[in-house]
Amino acid sequence: MYAHPSKVVLALVLALLAASRASAQETLRPRVEAWTAANQKAIVGEFLDLLAIPNVAADRVNIDRNAVFLKSMLEKRGFKAELLPTDGNPLVFGERLVQGATTTVLIYCQFDGQPVNPKGWAQENPFTPVLRAGRHDEGARDIADARGQTRYENDWRVYARSASDAKGPIVAFMAALDALAAHGLAPTVNLRVIMDGEEEISSPNLVPAIEKYREKLKADLMLVFDGPMHFTDQPTLVFGARGIQTAQLTVFGPKSGVHSGNYGNWMPNPALRLAHLLSSMKDDQGNILVEGFHDDLVPMTREERDLIAAVPNEDTRLLKVFGVAKPERDDVSLQMAFQKPTLNIRGMQSSFIGNDARTIIPDRAVAELDIRLVKETNGARMLERLRAHIVKHGYHIVDADPDDATRARYTHIAKLTSPRRAATAAFRTSPLLPESRRVITALETIWGEPPVRIRTAGGTVPISQFIEALGFPAILVPVVNFDNNQHEENENLRLGNLFRGVVTYAGVLRMR
Repeated sequence: MYAHPSKVVLALVLALLAASRASAQETLRPRVEAWTAANQKAIVGEFLDLLAIPNVAADRVNIDRNAVFLKSMLEKRGFKAELLPTDGNPLVFGERLVQGATTTVLIYCQFDGQPVNPKGWAQENPFTPVLRAGRHDEGARDIADARGQTRYENDWRVYARSASDAKGPIVAFMAALDALAAHGLAPTVNLRVIMDGEEEISSPNLVPAIEKYREKLKADLMLVFDGPMHFTDQPTLVFGARGIQTAQLTVFGPKSGVHSGNYGNWMPNPALRLAHLLSSMKDDQGNILVEGFHDDLVPMTREERDLIAAVPNEDTRLLKVFGVAKPERDDVSLQMAFQKPTLNIRGMQSSFIGNDARTIIPDRAVAELDIRLVKETNGARMLERLRAHIVKHGYHIVDADPDDATRARYTHIAKLTSPRRAATAAFRTSPLLPESRRVITALETIWGEPPVRIRTAGGTVPISQFIEALGFPAILVPVVNFDNNQHEENENLRLGNLFRGVVTYAGVLRMR
């Protein structure tokens, strides 16, 4: 077929332009890596400064200190930054427009962290970062002068609350901007940044803020800089995250604890009853026995099954890392486990243990539960199914501690409560969307290999409200090590992941 010369020339120009852009992106990695290697001390220093500010959401004074520090970090990188008031902790907002850019990306980060139990940490203060030459539980030595090193090894780790979840990603993002600027490069997209100081308490003031600050938050795509990479440490993209519904279950015994010798074998023990009730919810093979728990799920498409199957299986390695002989179920991989809702006991308490233990039958036993939601499930509906299960097993459910009349009438009494705030919903983005393909291509180009693409992460990110209210897709771009003790004592970040994160974020910021 004859092609007009002008069309041939146009096609050639477009091909050369595309090749030029690809070549520029391919040469970006060594330049960013070289800059990162030369600026390790500054990167780690800013990281240590940020970690040294306590960041539990309930500590408003220090949350405000974090917010001011983050605002200054954004301003140093050319952002117009401000603190956005809410009914709770402030949000940190920044905007940086790029000449000629036609796409706007909203970057979501969190800066609050989980509460700490200092006694469980292998250091005096979880907010005083400690640098170690590896994992502390493998005997790695402390490095005394964390700020004074001339070079930082990839396997060294910084131990502090929020090192990985999620101040590390924030610092990697800032360093990526610095690396681009050092080479005379700017992002190829307009950037808007929102930093949340209440993520670990399910962001109760985020939804009202979306409506209040709608114009500031408009974008074509949301990127979430949070979460662990795949266990292989390959570049990773995550296209969804489970939601969460929490609940507290209390089983009541006598009005006050009674002597176990005087009343044992006669007085009902609420701790034992709670154990029986919890065991009725799940069998030894990990099957959830609450009626209707999986009724809302729909079969996955072949493309979705293929996406999950393509994720490298490192389950055996994970079992070794976590010191477990076998998973809850032998027939389900970790990636497939992410595709269903969970029912988890996240804490239990009844009277005293250890040196404080007493010979009593306690007055009550309490279990804290969480249900991880998938896209198809609703938190309130799942909670009602749990309530129906408890009633089915002979319990009268109360909303407050039972009075004498209730105690006299019912033999089995339980209280099921949940926070007033609504559950955090799950979200899921198609990896086939044009926006998804741009991010996939950006990572593949800068790293020279396709990223691991994960359909759904196990954890929760409170961004479903953004997607529903503002109508854009969202993708997680995780960079931290999977074995980071997230939400636990001795949280840490491997420095090699921090430095690689700079490259990843630089590649994403230069997406085409």
